[in-house]
Amino acid sequence: MAKESNYNEDSIKSLDWKEHIRMRPGMYIGKLGDGAAFDDGIYVLLKEVMDNSIDEFMMGSGKRIDITVKEGSVSIRDYGRGIPLGKVVDVVSKINTGGKYDSEAFKKSIGLNGVGTKAVNALSNNFKVTSYRDGQCKTAEFTRGELIRESKLEKTTEANGTYVEFKPDDTIFKKYHFVHEYIDRMIWNYAFLNTGLTLYFNGQQYKSDNGLKDLLEKNISGEILYPIIHLKGEDIELAMTHSNEHFSEEYYSYVNGQYTTQGGTHQGAFREAVVKTIREFFKKDFDPTDVRKSIIAAISVKVQEPVFESQTKTKLGSQEIAPGGQSIRSFIGDFVKEQLDNYLHRNPETAKAIEAKILANERERKELSGIQKLARERAKKASLHNKKLRDCRVHLDDNKDPRRLDTTIFICEGDSASGSITKTRDVNTQAVFSLKGKPLNSFGLGKKVVYENEEFNLLQSALNIEDGLDELRYNNIVIATDADVDGMHIRLLLLTFFLQFFPDLVKNGHVFILQTPLFRVRNKKETQYCYSDEERKAAIAKLGPKPEITRFKGLGEISPDEFKHFIGKDMRLEPVLLDQQASIQQLLNYYMGKNTQERQEFIIDNLRVELDTEEELVK
Repeated sequence: MAKESNYNEDSIKSLDWKEHIRMRPGMYIGKLGDGAAFDDGIYVLLKEVMDNSIDEFMMGSGKRIDITVKEGSVSIRDYGRGIPLGKVVDVVSKINTGGKYDSEAFKKSIGLNGVGTKAVNALSNNFKVTSYRDGQCKTAEFTRGELIRESKLEKTTEANGTYVEFKPDDTIFKKYHFVHEYIDRMIWNYAFLNTGLTLYFNGQQYKSDNGLKDLLEKNISGEILYPIIHLKGEDIELAMTHSNEHFSEEYYSYVNGQYTTQGGTHQGAFREAVVKTIREFFKKDFDPTDVRKSIIAAISVKVQEPVFESQTKTKLGSQEIAPGGQSIRSFIGDFVKEQLDNYLHRNPETAKAIEAKILANERERKELSGIQKLARERAKKASLHNKKLRDCRVHLDDNKDPRRLDTTIFICEGDSASGSITKTRDVNTQAVFSLKGKPLNSFGLGKKVVYENEEFNLLQSALNIEDGLDELRYNNIVIATDADVDGMHIRLLLLTFFLQFFPDLVKNGHVFILQTPLFRVRNKKETQYCYSDEERKAAIAKLGPKPEITRFKGLGEISPDEFKHFIGKDMRLEPVLLDQQASIQQLLNYYMGKNTQERQEFIIDNLRVELDTEEELVK
């Protein structure tokens, strides 16, 4: 019989603001992570401070922001109005304190709950804020939310604005690191959404003159069917085109400058409005999927008092928009109906290209319909006793479960590796998909192959991405293959599959490579796992002469007991990142096309022979 717990007055505890944030950081910044994923907590900390500076610009104060990230520390200097000097300490250390409750001072800001910088303060080893205002300044410094120094008012010749410096707490964000590409993308988004603002990140300038049009031009890879349609109105901006190379829909949606990666009411309203407007323009009852297939679009709206579905603000839940309490659906629908319809009448060549694309999509859909039906039936039947997929219990469609951001699927080669991971994994958040041999090289093939190839069909079904990423069942897709030639080849074939048919998985930061140790170095007292030859040498030096050294040649050689060290809280993931200037088609042509002289030269120039490692192991 279970021991009865002693539940009394002593069981009830009251935490102050910083203790609560530090005990339950996920409530404030989502998942923690080590910086390998674009939505890890350290980027949320950066964003929370940046949002305050952006709000200053949106209110007409300050046209420049300086951002520096160096050795794990972040500093941000804006040139806005500056925090009122008598409230410098309060606004970064008292929950529900801030200027954004005053709708006149911050009419369409991102942060409205008075939590953002407090969370940054509580979750940082060091946090410093200085406000410059009308020739005076005041500084406050904190350690993990505790005030350690507060200066008196001092005279200054600095321009008005706010300076914030912080270093994330490495006891919470263990072994964290900032990925330059993620910050680069974040700052470009700020530039695209705030024309007239100049940002400097580690000295590099970021500025946009054409807003969302510039955003699409930077993010589109490959050919488009017609010039980007760019429409602007009061509190709304959109840009759209159709790709000649993509199979799915791709959206970049924003509310008050916040990148809503999971969409929301504004993105849904835009998708509906585009279909309705095009149907009415051509006077044809096109299928919505045919209209939207291969569309690439960006939409930005400004809303008073937006309601997001989480503190990290990745999905808009608001139903109303000021002024007049008009619904977002109606606001966006009316704008698209008028402006897009006018554009198509003024640009008949674009209208002609859109109609041709819709008709081509319709033909392809009808050709695939029979194959899709059979493929879905096979996948459904296989899922009843699917040995390939060992599922987890939590999925992204369960919006009430905070663990959904940590859902992961490992794609493994063979039964031995998948078996070890399956025995060790967290059954709540980690799933395993086992490949049978090497996948098909899908380069240059049509979408039909996804349904005809059993491996791809079951993988697509497991991820639930046939109709796009809206229903993606796992936030992290981790390729877990051996660190040998065959493993690298399988990795390449899987990446080819994702880039060919589902490039948004990679573009939106969902695909990773699992880093597993190459060596185990141990003596009778201690074991160290090493991910590189440098780590192996350091472990040998630490553990003394003649330790036992094992070279792992495949994941199947790693026992379940050992795997728990590599897929738990200290899991090392390498994000798959795309150069925003690279064309996916050109990338695939280069690496997966016919063997060109250029590629042969690349292989020769970048070949690394590590004979010294093998020779030392033999000795």
